[in-house]
Amino acid sequence: NSMAVEIQSKKAIVSKAPYELYMGFVDMRNFVRFLPEEKRQGVEADYDTIKAEVQGFTIGVKVVERVPYSRIVFQDDGAPFQFELVLFFNPAPADPYKTEFQIILEAELNFMMKTILGGKLKDALDKVVDSLVAVSEGRMPEGFDPSMMPKA
Repeated sequence: NSMAVEIQSKKAIVSKAPYELYMGFVDMRNFVRFLPEEKRQGVEADYDTIKAEVQGFTIGVKVVERVPYSRIVFQDDGAPFQFELVLFFNPAPADPYKTEFQIILEAELNFMMKTILGGKLKDALDKVVDSLVAVSEGRMPEGFDPSMMPKA
């Protein structure tokens, strides 16, 4: 028996307008472009879906809702557990040309998965948020190795 778990990332201000940031996430094929070359193996994407092999599991994600410039909702499309991931793109309170960005994950996790993944999932979401902030400000994300960047 599994239980619904809601995990909220921190909110952070990204130095891009909601429209710009939203457009980066709207097409699943964009995600593949961000992956280092050696990680692209086994990743398939079209506009709505992306599938990847992760440690022997195939994990699929599909977009189930797009609300232009304010949110995008993803759901599992074949994964070891059920989840829904919502990205929020809100104009920053002090500056409408910046985005208050947040990710909320709702997952059905059994006790074992919750124990293993619980804390890690929040860390992972926070890391994504931090990386977006860094990139939007022209900085390298923390823990990011520039040598992994795809060569232009």
